[in-house]
Amino acid sequence: MEASPLTQQSRPETFKPKIVELYETLVKAADHEDVEFPEGFWREFFLLPPDRTQLHSLLDGLSADEMLGLQSQTNALFARAMHVASAGNAPADSYALDTLTMFLTSILSKKYTNPSSDVIAVLAGLDEVDRVISEFVAILDGIVRGGHSLELRQKAIRVAVAMTSGAYKTSLVSYFTHRDLFPSLMKYVNDSDNPADIFDPFLLLGLLANYNKFEFQNPYQLRLDDFVNEGSIKKIVKGVGMACGHLRDGYVDIQDDIPEGWTLSNTLGFLGLRALTPGTKGKASQPTAEEAKILFTELPSREAAILMATYDFTNSNKLFGFHLVHMIPEKHEESPFASFLSLTSYLLQHAYRSPRVAHYAELGLFTLRIIVEDPTLCKRICSEDGKRRVRLCRQRQPYLPVVSGDRVMATVILDMMIDTTTHNLRRRLDVNIYSHTIAITLRLLTYLSMNKIRLTYHWSELWRTLLSLMRFLTTYATDLSSTTNISTLTSSLVDLLAFCVSAGDTFLPDPSSYDDLFYKLVEIGPAIPKFRDLYGFATTRTGAPSDFSTPNSKDKDIHAAAINTLLSVSTHFHTLLFQSDGKEVAAPVAAAVVASPKTEGDAAPVALPSIKKKNLSPREVHRIIKQGYDTLSIQPPEGLTTWSRWRETEWKSELKRAARYAVDDARLLVLEDGRKKD
Repeated sequence: MEASPLTQQSRPETFKPKIVELYETLVKAADHEDVEFPEGFWREFFLLPPDRTQLHSLLDGLSADEMLGLQSQTNALFARAMHVASAGNAPADSYALDTLTMFLTSILSKKYTNPSSDVIAVLAGLDEVDRVISEFVAILDGIVRGGHSLELRQKAIRVAVAMTSGAYKTSLVSYFTHRDLFPSLMKYVNDSDNPADIFDPFLLLGLLANYNKFEFQNPYQLRLDDFVNEGSIKKIVKGVGMACGHLRDGYVDIQDDIPEGWTLSNTLGFLGLRALTPGTKGKASQPTAEEAKILFTELPSREAAILMATYDFTNSNKLFGFHLVHMIPEKHEESPFASFLSLTSYLLQHAYRSPRVAHYAELGLFTLRIIVEDPTLCKRICSEDGKRRVRLCRQRQPYLPVVSGDRVMATVILDMMIDTTTHNLRRRLDVNIYSHTIAITLRLLTYLSMNKIRLTYHWSELWRTLLSLMRFLTTYATDLSSTTNISTLTSSLVDLLAFCVSAGDTFLPDPSSYDDLFYKLVEIGPAIPKFRDLYGFATTRTGAPSDFSTPNSKDKDIHAAAINTLLSVSTHFHTLLFQSDGKEVAAPVAAAVVASPKTEGDAAPVALPSIKKKNLSPREVHRIIKQGYDTLSIQPPEGLTTWSRWRETEWKSELKRAARYAVDDARLLVLEDGRKKD
């Protein structure tokens, strides 16, 4: 009997998926120049489900130079994946888009010597780049507009996000500006009923709208300006609200800060005996303070990149801002604006943790400032009709008083501004964030004053915070006086305080709130002339400012008049309380020391110098202050309410830095999302 021509092979220890063998064949082919793969290879390649882990592992393991050595293979893979995706044959088209996403996130993350030309060589070759990349963008545009399923269309958007975020520093993104994807993205938004589906197209729009927008007329910026489809805008607003809620919940998951009354659970937790709390068996334990600190540094999650697009839409499109503020939530849902404010409050309380968090927090302040400068939107924010329940961050002491139920949104925003000021004080002060909080507060109060709207609010907390900031700036003037934009902060703070002093009777609900402001001004009295001198507000005998860094002379006059108003008020009441016929008669109660905000870093709490107490009670001091109104003459400085409107170009460098964080987060989001699906 003849021996069988078949031979028995030993059984391998592990079976390797066929698609992984094809990946390895593709990479190993680098040893052969101008290798060509047969049609059967590619057909099999895209009929098999992709293995994200293995493809990433193979590509990530190659250096930038090794990737350049694979040009022939990478060019072929890129071109073939494009054509399979455009053919519309399921499931191959879906597999091709997944492969493109993984391929782009891996190769674009490498550090090339010449990023633009090297990436072009890997994807298409210098001779073919115009044809190949133009065709690539056109294919994605067609799939997003008319793909056979929403899932496939979403995958095409993800490929575009991968390319845009990964190649942001190269010239390749310009191909997306040559072909307008806006109509296709809005058609996708229109066709989707799930608010969660809005995230990807909205993120992509934010990336594209910020690409070199200060260097040339970005077509996506123009599209945002002209877009008036209310149905699509409402869907986008709802999607933004949902995304903000999820981002906020990341902070809550680490530390649940909902204000609660006294309970056995709270008490046991406070005493470190949370394990004995009823009902905790089987539940995940709360992280320790050190664990929470580490976890907080990783927040917000990568989805925060959507805040860039939220800012751009609010800045460019009044209809978007209108619906963001006015949209009424479904039953048991949080309104989009409430979610946005809630997330912004958490970002602002944690802004000191990293530049990334600070820039996202600043984006929230940019957006909020644009909103409060719009009279139509500010009317809603300050009215009873716009009342909403908003969860504000309470993860760091000191806490503001708890206000339960629905609130006028202006009071919520004032709480956010107070918390921001209180929880970010340090010698290396983030001057920009403080400037915006003061600017937003001034704009809100001027609107209330002009329209005679009197809000019930814990005004004493606002006075305490503003004057504590003045004391802090006075104490650490040596460290802060040379800081960029410090003159903007100091002058706007003086303007705000002078406005409250001169116009408080137009928006404060009762005399006691007004009395408290004057009382606190008397307490801080000695710090005001120091603040004036340290930051160059000193005036000559003619009343003209002698030294101030603001370039506009008219502005100098306004700021000088504002600080003089504070000085005259403080001096007037100080005279009533301390002198009579040239003799000292009394002093306010240990008046004196007003609680300072909690500080970070190496800045210690600042205390007001104590004044010797004689025999006046706080009630008597307030009585004297009331009597002092009769002899008080306040000349309201002109120009305090004529603040300048938001101009994007003035904050160009800050917006560019924020865009870089958004681009990086978008790139990592696509990369991490692909790996999670394994």
